[in-house]
Amino acid sequence: MSKALILAEKPSVGKDIAKALGLSSSKDGYIEGKDYIVTWAMGHLVTLAAPEEYKPEYKEWKMELLPIIPERMKLSVIGKTRKQYNTVKFLLDRKDVTSIIIATDAGREGELVARWILQKAGARKPLKRLWISSVTEKAIRDGFKNLKDAKLYETLFYSAEARSQADWIVGINATRALTVKHNAQLSLGRVQTPTLAMVKAREEEIRAFIPVPFHTLKLKVQGLTFHHEGGRIFKEEEAKKKYDLLQNKNLLISEVTTKEKRKDAPLLYDLTELQRDASNFYGFSPKETLNIMQMLYERHKVLTYPRTDSRYLTKDLLATLKDRVKASAVGDLSKIGMDILRKGIKEKKNFINDAKVSDHHAIIPTEESVVLSTLTDKERKIYLLVVKRFLSVLMDSYVYEEMQIHGECAGEKFKASTKRTIQEGYRALVKDEEEELEERSSQFKKGDKVTIERVLLERGLTQPPAYFTDATLLSAMENPGKYMETKDKSLENILKETSGLGTVATRADIIEKLFSSFVLEKRGKEIHITEKGRQLIKLAPEDLTSPEMTARWEKKLEMIRAGQLKEEAFIREMEEYTRKVIGEIKGSKETFRHENLSSQKCPECGKNLLEVKGKKSNMLVCQDRECGFRKTLSTQSNARCPECKKKMELHGEGDGKHFRCVCGYREKLTAFQARREKEGTAMKKGDVKKYLNQLNKSNDEPVNSALSDALKDLFK
Repeated sequence: MSKALILAEKPSVGKDIAKALGLSSSKDGYIEGKDYIVTWAMGHLVTLAAPEEYKPEYKEWKMELLPIIPERMKLSVIGKTRKQYNTVKFLLDRKDVTSIIIATDAGREGELVARWILQKAGARKPLKRLWISSVTEKAIRDGFKNLKDAKLYETLFYSAEARSQADWIVGINATRALTVKHNAQLSLGRVQTPTLAMVKAREEEIRAFIPVPFHTLKLKVQGLTFHHEGGRIFKEEEAKKKYDLLQNKNLLISEVTTKEKRKDAPLLYDLTELQRDASNFYGFSPKETLNIMQMLYERHKVLTYPRTDSRYLTKDLLATLKDRVKASAVGDLSKIGMDILRKGIKEKKNFINDAKVSDHHAIIPTEESVVLSTLTDKERKIYLLVVKRFLSVLMDSYVYEEMQIHGECAGEKFKASTKRTIQEGYRALVKDEEEELEERSSQFKKGDKVTIERVLLERGLTQPPAYFTDATLLSAMENPGKYMETKDKSLENILKETSGLGTVATRADIIEKLFSSFVLEKRGKEIHITEKGRQLIKLAPEDLTSPEMTARWEKKLEMIRAGQLKEEAFIREMEEYTRKVIGEIKGSKETFRHENLSSQKCPECGKNLLEVKGKKSNMLVCQDRECGFRKTLSTQSNARCPECKKKMELHGEGDGKHFRCVCGYREKLTAFQARREKEGTAMKKGDVKKYLNQLNKSNDEPVNSALSDALKDLFK
C-alpha cells in the first residue's frame, strides 16, 4: 500500500496534522497511519555548510584566505538534530512512500526548511504543498482537500535560497575580514549594517540639532481655543507686537462650516504593526512579540499565521468570519460580538482586498474557542490586541460632525475646530492614537462679534527627532526611505516598492543580533548606538551601510520569486560585490579602538576585559576574539522590589546571587525564594535551577525574555 509522507516544520505542528487526519501509531520521530506518515523538522535540520567543510584551512580566520567563494554551495546536516534528519531520510527512502507533502510553515523560510531537507536527502518523489494560515483541525482538513502543486512554490524557494546564500557570502567574508584586520569581534551583514547606520544617522541628527525658540498665539473664546493660522512666529518682537494688538478686542467670526465625516477602524494587523503596538503599549521587544504570537498560533491555535506582511483578508474568508467572532468575542467583548453578529458581517474594502494579500492574509483569530485563563498575561495581551482590532473592522464606522470656526482680529486670522459624535461605531472598542478634536456643541454664527476672554502668547523650542525605540526602528526598517536622504528618485521608488530592510519574519532577529553583538544598547525605551557600533560603521565599506544598496538586492530577490531573474545571476553579483568589499577592507587605513576597557584581567588570556551592556544584561567580555571569555555581571529580571515595586537586577554568582533595586533595596536570591515560599508564590527548586542556567547563557546572548513569561510565578 503506497503512502504519502507529510513533512511538518515542528513536532507540535506534525502532531496537530496527525490528529486532524486520524493517525495514531506514534513512533520515534514520526506518526503513521494507513495512507499517511507525518514526520517533522525542528526548524532547520539542514543549513549551508561552514567554510571549513569546503577546505580544512578555512577553519582559521586569515586575511590571505579571503574571500571564501565556493564554486558550488554545499548543504550540511545540523549536528544537534541529526537524529531527526536521519529519521526523515529513512522515511523518504521507504519504498512504500510514493509521494511527499510539504507541510512546513507556509512562507519563505518554511519553504527553505523543507526543500533543503529534500535536497540533502536526494528525494525525487512527486511533491504536493499544504498551504494554510492556521493549524486548527478544520484548517488542516480543508488544506488537505485543496493541496497545491509544489511547483507553484519553486520560485519562492529559489528566492529564499538566494537570500541565504547571499547573506553567507557577504556576511562571512566581510565579518572575517574586519575581525581579522582589527582583532575585535566585528560583524557585518547585508541587512544589519544599514539598520545600524540608520540608528547612527538619527543620533548624529539629534546631536547636531540646535533648538530654535518660537512663539504661538492662541485666543480663549467662550471656553474654546482658537489657534493663530500663521503658526509659529520665530521673531519675538513680531510675536509681542501681535499679542499687544489683540488686547481688549473682539473676534469677528468670518466663517463657520460643518461637515459630517466617517472614519473606518484601523487596518488589521500584520506582524510589524502588531510588534509596534506591543512595544508602545506593553514594552515588548519585536522578538518577544513574535515568540508570543508563535505560541498563540502553534500551541493555543487561536490566532492565524504570524509572519505576514498583509493587512487585508481575501473574499473566500468572509464566510468564516462569523465563527471567528463567536470564538474570540468572549468575556467583556461578548456584547460587542453579539452586536456584530446581529447586524451581520458585510464585505468592506477596508478589510477585504484580494489584491493586497500575497502569501498570507492579516493576523486574525481562528475559529478555535479561547479560554483566556489558559493564556499567560503576555499571551492574553497580544491575543486581545488582535481580537479587538479584528472586531473593530467589523463594527460600524465612527461618524461625527466637524465644525470649523474661522475668526479675524486686528488683521490676524484664527481657527478653532470642534466635533460632535453622531455614531460611536468602532470607537466604542478601540480609540485612535491621534490627538482628538474638542468634543462640544458650538453656537458660533458667521458675523458674530465675540469677546476674547484671554490672549495667550506661548513660548516653545523646536524639538530634535526622537531616538529610535523598538517600535520606530521597525518602522524605519519597513520604510527606510523616510529616514534616509537620497536625491535619486529611482532609489526612492525602490525603497517604496520593496519590503524595506529585512522582512516581517527577520526584522526581530536582526534587531536582537545588533543588541547581542553590543553595537546597540537600550536606555529605558530608547535605542542608542554604542561606541563599538559607531566605529563599526566607520570601518564598514560605505555602500554596505546604505539602505539603498540593500533595497536593490531586495528588489532582485522579489524578481527571483516572480520568475523574472535567475538565482544564479544574483549570486554571481553577490560574489563580485564581496570581492570588492574584501579589497576595500584590506586597503583601509582605519583603526579600531576599544573604548570600554575595564581594569579587570581575563582569567584565560590575561588581557583586559571589556565592559559591555547587552539588551537585558551587563557583562565582561574578553577583547581578544580568539579567547572568547564572557562573564555576566547583572541581568535585568522581572522580579519586583517589595518596597517600590520596580523591576530588580540579579547580581553575583553561586551563593552570592542577589537582587538589587534602583531604590537601594537588596535581597539575596535564597531570601527572596524563602519569602515567596512564605507568600505561597514560590517556584520549585528545579524551576529556579532552570532559570539560573538560562541566565548563565547570557554569556553568549541576552536572556530570552520568553523565559520570564514561562516562569511567571517568580516574576509577578
